[in-house]
Amino acid sequence: MSFILTFLGKGGTGRSTMAIAAAHRFAAQGQRTLLLGQDPSPGFSTLLGHDVGTSPAAIAPNLSVVQLHTAQLLEQSWDELKRQEATYLRTPFFKAVYGQELGVLPGMDTALALNALREYDASGSYDVLVYDGTGDMATLRMLGMPEILSWYIRRFRTVLSESDLGKTLSPFVQPIAGAILNVDWSGDIFSSQPAGQVNNLLDNGKMAVADSSRVAAYLVTTDRPEAIATARYLWGSAQQVGLTVGGVLLNQAEGDVSAEFAPLSVSSIPHQASWEAIAPALPDFRQATQAPRPITVHESDRKVSLFLPGFNKTQVKLTQYGPEVTIEAGDQRRNIFLPPALQGRSVTGAKFQDGYLIISFG
Repeated sequence: MSFILTFLGKGGTGRSTMAIAAAHRFAAQGQRTLLLGQDPSPGFSTLLGHDVGTSPAAIAPNLSVVQLHTAQLLEQSWDELKRQEATYLRTPFFKAVYGQELGVLPGMDTALALNALREYDASGSYDVLVYDGTGDMATLRMLGMPEILSWYIRRFRTVLSESDLGKTLSPFVQPIAGAILNVDWSGDIFSSQPAGQVNNLLDNGKMAVADSSRVAAYLVTTDRPEAIATARYLWGSAQQVGLTVGGVLLNQAEGDVSAEFAPLSVSSIPHQASWEAIAPALPDFRQATQAPRPITVHESDRKVSLFLPGFNKTQVKLTQYGPEVTIEAGDQRRNIFLPPALQGRSVTGAKFQDGYLIISFG
């Protein structure tokens, strides 16, 4: 398994330069590193000082680089979908549609980038994956995708099974599925073999993002007010997808911003344009495990604590639906599936204290 690192912050603060410097530093430490660039323009290659292709290529000892091109990733994923369809369906209906003719729709780039990260991680070829993405809400929604999709499956499965439509169709689903598919489906459609494979992928993705020793982000900012405000907003939003922010890189600035980002550590980056000068000033990114966790469950005290820096209590909304609690902060919603000890208990109180939302249950 690889350690996956990405950077968040306002455009123009030096995120890509930090990603390049971090990748070189990991490689210099003897760790097999892959730097992935999301930007398909020539700017990434220019900044890196190397031509970058759509397949990983070595540019230094222990360091490879790849540029993610959405159209090519879409074509590869479509071919895999057709292979899966041929495995499970007796009469495939996507076989007449070819990946080379598919256009890219909004949102496909981040979804396909997440799948590329998953595949490179699963390959076992790399110790570290440094992802130079957009560094904004799109990146956070990408990393939060496994948890969000899991919620949709879980929620709509319940809605369908309890509806009149679900009860009416249930007796017919299994024989129809058995007639169409090459597998024996028992139970409801969400318990099928294909659905089980999807659920396993989503569960693995959720566990990886929630584990700060596997996936971490660092904030990049200057001392300009708009850059600081953006970084703080992304910090709080990262907590909403369960992503740990390990620290702050203060780039090309003389001021002290530690009060804005406490208790995170702030590393000052020298006024240098090249990654060679920046690399020695970078922190130990694997120390992200010491940063505050996005969520902590205290079953014995019947409390759940969420770390939501960058927000105040007027920006946070709490609702409860059955065994889940929904937290809305900024432009993000997080559905927390409560552990068995807290399921069935109603929320009796909530307070916002020192950046933490503390929820109590009866």
